[in-house]
Amino acid sequence: MKKEQKKNCQSKETSTKFASIPMRKRISALGALICTVGLLSAQTQQQVLSPQQLAGQLNTITTMVPFLTISPDSRSAAMGDVGVALFNPDANSTSWNNANLIFAKNNSGFSLSYAPWLRQLVDDVGFSYFSGYSKFGKNSVVSGSFRYFSLGNINFTDFEGNQTGSFNPNEFALDLGVATKFTDNFGMGVNLRYIYSNIVGSGIRNGIDYNAGTSIAGDISLIYKGDIRINGKKNKFNIGLNVQNIGSKMTYSSEEKRDFIPTNLKIGVGYHHEIDAHSDLYVYADVNKLLVPTRPYYLQKYDNSGDSINPNTGQPEIVGMYSNVTPIQGMIQSFYDAPGGFSEEIREWTPSAGVEYLYENTFALRSGVFYEAATKGGRQYMTLGFGLKFQSLKLDAAYLIPFANRHPLQNQMRFSFLFDLGSLQDSE
Repeated sequence: MKKEQKKNCQSKETSTKFASIPMRKRISALGALICTVGLLSAQTQQQVLSPQQLAGQLNTITTMVPFLTISPDSRSAAMGDVGVALFNPDANSTSWNNANLIFAKNNSGFSLSYAPWLRQLVDDVGFSYFSGYSKFGKNSVVSGSFRYFSLGNINFTDFEGNQTGSFNPNEFALDLGVATKFTDNFGMGVNLRYIYSNIVGSGIRNGIDYNAGTSIAGDISLIYKGDIRINGKKNKFNIGLNVQNIGSKMTYSSEEKRDFIPTNLKIGVGYHHEIDAHSDLYVYADVNKLLVPTRPYYLQKYDNSGDSINPNTGQPEIVGMYSNVTPIQGMIQSFYDAPGGFSEEIREWTPSAGVEYLYENTFALRSGVFYEAATKGGRQYMTLGFGLKFQSLKLDAAYLIPFANRHPLQNQMRFSFLFDLGSLQDSE
């Protein structure tokens, strides 16, 4: 009917032809003309948001188990969450770049870290991390880690607000990794990870059957170490890459509601300058990109009564790309699927930078900055920290200073203890 009306409107353009038509048909034609203009106007309103405007809208990429993206140790946390290309790798490198462990000075070691989380909001949420490694042979290393996130105590209610019980939600990830050195400058590592998340407990609540979510994932990491001469003096640099959490989707209820885990790409560089015989300066820069589809912009019906449906496919009409895809397809399309185009894609790359001053290999001062676009989460903060080493024990501390006032991560502190088993054996 609409196509016939549009044809009638186009065939009765001149006033001469229009005047020769009987009154009833004139009214019909005039109505069709108004209808056509209205449809065109509605179509214009439907496309009112340009790619530039879409790029400026809040469109945060959300995933399951976001605790996997928390910086596990205090050394990297004090330098703006950099870590994929660190010098002097230690037990915590199993999380940042497992390949880097093959270049560790010591043959073995382990670390324990803890951070009270969201101190400004609650007092019973905490993040714990334990990791260790051991070299075998000349060119290989095996590592493992365990991270645990406790979300405190929560109370459940039904739709009427009546309490139905309480629960202590928690999540953890267990890693096992190996790394090998192919040349004196290049190494590769892999991690296998088991993920468990129980944030709602088990049972039927409000008509929905809930269970703990699980997933299997893995990391692939690379490291390259080289030299560069500046003013006739040799300086060192590192280039690191880590693709984390490549794995299956997760769900807490039905199979139809599975969602992505935080598959993430880390690329980083590190630079080492020897100030003198006692002091060293390290400069780092990382960039992160979630390899997860960006949520598209759904077009609405002309009367704003719901999503506009394509009559040919039966799918909602969108700007961007459909996000209900496989994990591998999601990793690929995450580089070009933002509805705001290139401007929005650029905002999905999150940079961070940090510096470390090391004196006599026993005392360190650190600082860094982390910047995430406001439309992609808005985590923007500065970090400070220090490190102390005494024989086989090392203590690291970090403090976070958000750029926004009354931020939930304000006054965030964390501590790490590292134990160098090699130094302990040497002292004995």
